[in-house]
Amino acid sequence: MLGIIGGTGLTKLTNLEIAHRQVVRTPYGEPSGALTFGRLCGTEVIFLARHGYGHTIPPHEVNYRANLWALKEYGVDRIVSVATVGGISPEFPAGSLAVPDQLIDYTWGRAHTFTVSGEKPVTHLDFTEPYCGAMRRDILRAASQRDVAIRDGGVYAVSQGPRLETAAEINRFERDGCDMVGMTGMPEAYLARELDICYAAIGVVVNDAAGRGASKTGIREEDIQRVLNDLMSRVRSVLEELVALSHPESCPA
Repeated sequence: MLGIIGGTGLTKLTNLEIAHRQVVRTPYGEPSGALTFGRLCGTEVIFLARHGYGHTIPPHEVNYRANLWALKEYGVDRIVSVATVGGISPEFPAGSLAVPDQLIDYTWGRAHTFTVSGEKPVTHLDFTEPYCGAMRRDILRAASQRDVAIRDGGVYAVSQGPRLETAAEINRFERDGCDMVGMTGMPEAYLARELDICYAAIGVVVNDAAGRGASKTGIREEDIQRVLNDLMSRVRSVLEELVALSHPESCPA
């Protein structure tokens, strides 16, 4: 089953025919909210708002372990994550979409693994490719079918938040090879790997990163909101096509 994790701007799926909502308890506490079960274009999916349905949970306080565990427990084996990001490289301007293929984690203090000392032998999982290639190709194919422009690839810098970055930090991320910056890409991607869930992300570029382009002297919330609604309508279109794919690719892992 496909799970959809919505970020800023996607706290609900307006095109989802809701069947019911389920409050879930996990060994890691409560998820960000109840799981929303429904049908999207006739296909069963589960939706979860990462920051809560009132967008009240900051990125560093999201219970990522509970979110992923709950989705797995209810049958999710594929996840598409929707995350708003700032564009660092000129190839990722505000108002564009991207499917990142790499990430660099700059966060700290987050519960980033299900492995707890003393419970079982430590396993060092391969994370060379942090996103599922099959899921990425499915998203790109769905976007192509709907004539939605979306960039294939890009390095996602995961910052701590909830504050936005300084211009100097963005310069550092660029030197490290990053193309976009957001706050929720980790540990979500790795926790999915630990649970054997195919995971990929859609980066929704809502602004130029600090010190870049229109954000040269600062980032304004009103500028973000101007592009957010249009971008999310395109994301919903891609998600509709994604669930309607007749032959989704199988993850080789």
